[in-house]
Amino acid sequence: MRYLLRTGLFGAITTGVTLLRGSRGQQITWRAVLGWVSWAITLVLAIGAIKDLRRQEKGLPVAADSPFAPKPDKRERKEKRRDEVARIAAER
Repeated sequence: MRYLLRTGLFGAITTGVTLLRGSRGQQITWRAVLGWVSWAITLVLAIGAIKDLRRQEKGLPVAADSPFAPKPDKRERKEKRRDEVARIAAER
């Protein structure tokens, strides 16, 4: 139940049901296709969030772009950026 409410899966499922009800007996238009593509992307992102959440709970590494990934502190990011700028300037 926790995964259903916490990760947006419930919203993706209810949106899919709404799209299905609204598309019955209608012609397929580009707007309907975009709606289904958008729903599919939302569903995949919700499933990916569940996967990342479970990996984090098990102590496994999580992708850096995941909302559950550990965030580096501000000082580390500044130092990393400064080093990157210095490296690029040295290459020129």
